[in-house]
Amino acid sequence: MAGNKYLHAASKAKQDEFYTQLTDIEKELKHYRKHFRGKTVYCNCDDPTISGFFRYFYLNFERLGLGKLITTCYKNKQPDLFSTHDKKTAIGIEYTGSKPNVFCLKDDGDFRSQECVELLKQSDIVVTNPPFSLFREYVAQLIENDKKFLIVGSMNAITYKEIFPMIKDGKLWLGYGTAGKDMLFDVPESYARELVETKKEGSAYRIVDDVIKGRLGNAGWFTNLDHKKRHEDLILYKKYSPDEYPKYDNFDAIEVSKTAHIPVDFAGLMGVPISFLDKHNPDQFQIVRFRKGNDDKDLSINGRCPFFRIVIRNKRIRQ
Repeated sequence: MAGNKYLHAASKAKQDEFYTQLTDIEKELKHYRKHFRGKTVYCNCDDPTISGFFRYFYLNFERLGLGKLITTCYKNKQPDLFSTHDKKTAIGIEYTGSKPNVFCLKDDGDFRSQECVELLKQSDIVVTNPPFSLFREYVAQLIENDKKFLIVGSMNAITYKEIFPMIKDGKLWLGYGTAGKDMLFDVPESYARELVETKKEGSAYRIVDDVIKGRLGNAGWFTNLDHKKRHEDLILYKKYSPDEYPKYDNFDAIEVSKTAHIPVDFAGLMGVPISFLDKHNPDQFQIVRFRKGNDDKDLSINGRCPFFRIVIRNKRIRQ
């Protein structure tokens, strides 16, 4: 059992070594430029020797009008599982527009370490790709310290009991880019070889210009930075009919199997797919609850449970 636990931990550590490509960073960040002027940006999960996030902010420092850029990375005691830089200690960089100041951290650079928390407190906005296996803890730290952020995560995080209440309460939402999209990531050479040896191409990796890329089919951006898409109305066209929209057994709401089929004229509660969050406009809809009925069991219809549902209400229709 101990051996299996170690192997599982090692596997998660490797999954956390997915480095976001610069092209994907540029596509998303262009929608938030107004937020960065005069701000201190902290990339606290980024080896500056390979990080696309550090490269983006370094190259666009003046254009964004940044005040300061801070980057730190985690130096695992097993370097083959994480950082590729050749320093014996975790390193960081502070940049204010002239010469980058490279410094060594006293600890291992874990975002939870006291010195990294102190750097976090000095920052205004955190932008990075945090370890997916620590996503709950990572987001909790950002919220606790009242930080603005734009981070990459698995769309599975929406279903976490620690994350969904934050979405419901408007403390975080999805980014501008299409949620749950197929994203490719740079991975260490050792892990790339392992992917080729153990996985079929397309399921966990792809080869682009002879380079092996890690693949995640349900990645997305999470943020509390406002953006234009978040205030775009979802255009509704279908009319409500009891035959087409059955009620749940254990909750007074109707089942809507597709976001596009939300009825234009229904004032009550509706269960919609998780994919709705990519279209959610808080001015148009209220998020009420996630997944459970009055009996604290999954929402069901004739005893059968559909996929995870988010219960919403159209705020613009009087009840």
